[in-house]
Amino acid sequence: MKKLKLGLVCLIALSIGISCSNKKSSDEEAPEQPNTNEPSLNDIVGFGVLNKVKGIWNGSITSSTSLGNMPIWIVDFRPISENQISSKNELDNANDIFMSLFVVKHNNQYKIAFRNGGFFGGTQRVTYLLADSVSENTTQSYYRFSEVVKGKDRAYAEFIRKNDSLILKTYTNKLNTLPNSTSHMIWRAKLQDTTSANSAVTAFNFPKKTMTIDFSSVFTGQSESIYYSSGAAPAGDPYPESAQPYLGKTTVNYSFDASHTPNPTTKVMLIVMTQPLFSGMTPNVANFKYTSRYVTLPASTTSFEFNYMHPGTYYVYAVYDTDGNNTTNSGDWLSTNNASFTLNASSTTTVSTQINFTIP
Repeated sequence: MKKLKLGLVCLIALSIGISCSNKKSSDEEAPEQPNTNEPSLNDIVGFGVLNKVKGIWNGSITSSTSLGNMPIWIVDFRPISENQISSKNELDNANDIFMSLFVVKHNNQYKIAFRNGGFFGGTQRVTYLLADSVSENTTQSYYRFSEVVKGKDRAYAEFIRKNDSLILKTYTNKLNTLPNSTSHMIWRAKLQDTTSANSAVTAFNFPKKTMTIDFSSVFTGQSESIYYSSGAAPAGDPYPESAQPYLGKTTVNYSFDASHTPNPTTKVMLIVMTQPLFSGMTPNVANFKYTSRYVTLPASTTSFEFNYMHPGTYYVYAVYDTDGNNTTNSGDWLSTNNASFTLNASSTTTVSTQINFTIP
């Protein structure tokens, strides 16, 4: 009788398209439970720094390195993706630095990574630090980034944002020759402009709480998260400059008109700005705050490529430093023609300008 009843139930079930069996179907198995150990992108350590650093900054550097102190260092931080912000600076045609902040996953936690490095003194260095200490309130924000493998005893950096000022402090144990990190460099800067970053902020809806790159295993077995090379990109770099998105390249050529004959050893500074410096022949000195990139070259070097450059519209100027005092003053020569160009995302462009005027 029981078998008859079961058969009737199965017959009814089949008539309406339901499979009948003494064994549960795969569709009836309990749903897979979510992995409760998976970290949340809502909790990214140091995420606030992405908004705190964007803009053009200008300030002085105090340094214990062979570079010494610098009265001016200009940094243009802009988004290059929905979860990353970067800047590139050149000192001359042999020394530069690239800085970037982005979201990574490491030790089953989402954090902001600080990548900094470049060429200096013939050696290329790349350092990765991860956010490990954050303090944010209505008057000040503090973010510390420590070396991934050995921690802050090897190297660390601090970003401090208060009102319109930004302080960057870096520390190192000097190639593992000291037991703890000591002061390496301090940059004290003031905010010059935020409008230059607006188009990228809008394009990416920046910043978003998404992951840039997974660092879960890239430093496993490494002695430290610092890489060195005497030539090309350091081997093993998990996120090299060449992999950075959105950025482009601009070649700037400059020449001298017939009334200005240069000494090839005298220095020329190329200045790239996001707003024009001249209205006719009248300079608007206040617009120097829109300086985005600059480099100092010997006058014999009449061309330079700015790489990893933010897309946008720019104006380029060349200044010949006749007295060698590293500042623009009476007697120096410069270009006045507001040579402009627009760089698109991940593209290349070329612009030329001519030094044609002596500052009275």
